Amino acid sequence: MSKKTKLTPMMEQYLGIKEQYPDAFLFYRLGDFYEMFYEDAINASQILEITLTSRNRNAEDPVPMAGIPYHSAQGYIDILIEQGYKVAICEQVEDPKTTKGMVKREVVRLITPGTVMESKGLDSKDNNYLTAIVFDAPTRLFGFAYVDLSTGELKVSTLEDEDSVLNECSSLQTKEMVLGSDLPESLQKKLTDRLNILFSEQKDSEENTETNFLAEHVKDGLQKTVLGRLLAYLSVTQKRSLGHLQKAESYEPAHFLKLDHYSKFNLELSQSIRSGKKQGTLLWLLDETKTAMGGRLLKNWLDRPLIQLSQIKERQTIVDSLMRAYFERLDLQECLKNVYDLERLAGRIAFGTVNGRDLLQLKQSLQQVPRIRQLIEGINQGEWQKLLLDLDPVNDVVDLIDSAIDEEAPVTITEGNVIKEGFDPQLDEYHDAMRNGKRWLAEMERQEREETGIKKLKIGFNRVFGYYIEVTKSYLDQIPENRYERKQTLANAERFVTPALKEKERLILEAEEKSQELEYLLFQQVRDEIKQAIVRLQKLAKALSAIDVLQSFAAVSEKYQYVRPEMIPQGKELVLIEGRHPVVEKVLGHQQYVPNSVTMKKDTTILLITGPNMSGKSTYMRQLALTVIMAQIGCFVPAQSAKMPIFDQIFTRIGASDDLISGQSTFMVEMMEANEALRHATPQSLILFDEIGRGTATYDGMALAEAIIEFIHRNVKAKTLFSTHYHELTQLEETLEGLRNIHVGAVEKDGEVVFLHKMMEGPADKSYGIHVAKLAGLPVELLERASTILAALEAAEPAALSKNKAEKEAQDKEGTEGQLSLFSEVSTEELSVIDSLKKVNLLEMTPLEALNLLHSLQKRI
Repeated sequence: MSKKTKLTPMMEQYLGIKEQYPDAFLFYRLGDFYEMFYEDAINASQILEITLTSRNRNAEDPVPMAGIPYHSAQGYIDILIEQGYKVAICEQVEDPKTTKGMVKREVVRLITPGTVMESKGLDSKDNNYLTAIVFDAPTRLFGFAYVDLSTGELKVSTLEDEDSVLNECSSLQTKEMVLGSDLPESLQKKLTDRLNILFSEQKDSEENTETNFLAEHVKDGLQKTVLGRLLAYLSVTQKRSLGHLQKAESYEPAHFLKLDHYSKFNLELSQSIRSGKKQGTLLWLLDETKTAMGGRLLKNWLDRPLIQLSQIKERQTIVDSLMRAYFERLDLQECLKNVYDLERLAGRIAFGTVNGRDLLQLKQSLQQVPRIRQLIEGINQGEWQKLLLDLDPVNDVVDLIDSAIDEEAPVTITEGNVIKEGFDPQLDEYHDAMRNGKRWLAEMERQEREETGIKKLKIGFNRVFGYYIEVTKSYLDQIPENRYERKQTLANAERFVTPALKEKERLILEAEEKSQELEYLLFQQVRDEIKQAIVRLQKLAKALSAIDVLQSFAAVSEKYQYVRPEMIPQGKELVLIEGRHPVVEKVLGHQQYVPNSVTMKKDTTILLITGPNMSGKSTYMRQLALTVIMAQIGCFVPAQSAKMPIFDQIFTRIGASDDLISGQSTFMVEMMEANEALRHATPQSLILFDEIGRGTATYDGMALAEAIIEFIHRNVKAKTLFSTHYHELTQLEETLEGLRNIHVGAVEKDGEVVFLHKMMEGPADKSYGIHVAKLAGLPVELLERASTILAALEAAEPAALSKNKAEKEAQDKEGTEGQLSLFSEVSTEELSVIDSLKKVNLLEMTPLEALNLLHSLQKRI
């Protein structure tokens, strides 16, 4: 007889459900466990480090099997989701007690990286965005939408190209994208390489009532299509009410200061380049928010700085009023500390996953609103009017929770004791019956002990036999005849019942069962009533979030002595007096940081920055970019005074980095970032280029750097900071009217160099590279050899530069348009000597060998 496994009805059911979710781990409910079979079991045992066993292990082909307790499933789900997997939760949808045969099971929810509602890996101050995209081939446009299922935020846009999609996804840090078969392969590869996104396919469905309602304010057809795709995916995966989703808001990226993903990475707005964490970033500096909602909104504002003067001034004015109202601001912060995450609480209410503790947190949060209103009304001079209108205390919800939910409510409704006494008369009767019944049992136990003389007689309970009187066998002879009815025999005791005990048991158990049913029903009614106020709660949450961010700006501005910048729309003058890099200053301390001014008059387009390595050129450039961003999100800025134009875009190339994932070298990344700026920058943009051209040969790099400077000056006309070690480029000040030379000061004394970290007018006299090498601890003999070589090169340079100048003057007289040549022509032998010098590895040579080499090269010249 073959032992080959024959499929049982249960396994047939499992395989049928699994077929519908082939790309997800299927958590199949069996009693108190979620079980997995076949490949799911094998893979889960490795990822989750759980035991792999088998079903029908004596058969020829036993089925691999692994399981986890259902009550601790969330931790395992979190691990799978964080690693980019999906989990389908399959539950029993029929009562096993009343069902004959196989109990029906269905997937009640599909959890994916983009639809996580609750997770230990989901930071309270981070959003979790699910994105969707539709590509329209005729117009080459992309419909783009995103949602945070935990907060209900829903937005949609139309994007012009693949880079715009990449920038949006990078800003949102999306982990999952919903798409059809229309996404270009080139874009899919970029998204996979750079962001490691999980792609989930969803067929477009007919518009339904819910889609039409949520898309009420969206007029664009492409945007409606992508919203339909996104909402269809949510409907398929969540299988429950999505009543907390806010109506879709259409936005245009062009309505905000544009920062591409390169620039956000280089400027370390929210993620440190070195550690990948928040610490050491502008977000880290500015985040004095007291609520999770405020923390998320701050990051959102940082990702999308404003370009409308009226909106910037509105925020600045509120920050100014908060800085002047010190004590009111402290009281406001204390109130905000007691406000929980209203957005995510609203989401859990809509999802039906809210518990008693959550509702108590909601009540406590709403109880802070009257005091917050009072504080704001005390400092309001008109600038707070919009926010005040949205500070609805939702008193009806407060009253409902206060009357219905017990202050000691447990985490789960199944534990009972959630509904407060006095809320429902019937429930009070059941509770009274249970309390009196237990008192009656205690009294009965006391009486029985007295009447029988059996001091160890006790009344107990278990789920199988109910209530019983237990007497150990050594006392059985003391029981009066016909007093008890035998119920159960144990090894050392006998258990009995009486008619009175049976009746009381019936009353107590009935009260317990019915009270649990009624309590759950009442809790659902309370939850559903609160659900009607979700829109009001979300509106309040937005107002409180904005207040929290604005008080955070005021707190940071006061702490670090920031000033309110004067913003000039379409202005060309930039004057930042004694500006500081906000993050570096926080780390070093105000006393140690050396401030620097940035002054660019209307006719100044480019500041060409020269100076030593490690002197602060990159910090100076980042300082300006971060100051611009701070000003355009409505915060005050680190300076003595500031007068600034409103920029539409910031482009940066600061610091060297390979893009190994995409197979790009440092120089290729450098050229790509430069190209992005040169093609898309406008006269209202800000460009920051650090050492462009250094990643290739000296002549190539210098030629590219000069050509880029000339192109910006002639064609782009954007405000530009350009740092370089090519000192020859400083001569461009003579030919380009909009270029000005500045340098980082340094003083040399007794062979030692001291960096002043102070910007000065004019070009630097040298780079002090050998001094930096000395600070790094390179061998003394190597440094001496380098100094000798440098002296020889510098001695040869004046003649070359003189010839260059003569050639340039001759070209100008003839009216030619040739590229500025920075070196004279050299002989074949001289080129050979230079080539030999490049190939020398000084670190592997002794001083004597180096001296002999120098002598031989000198003879060849």
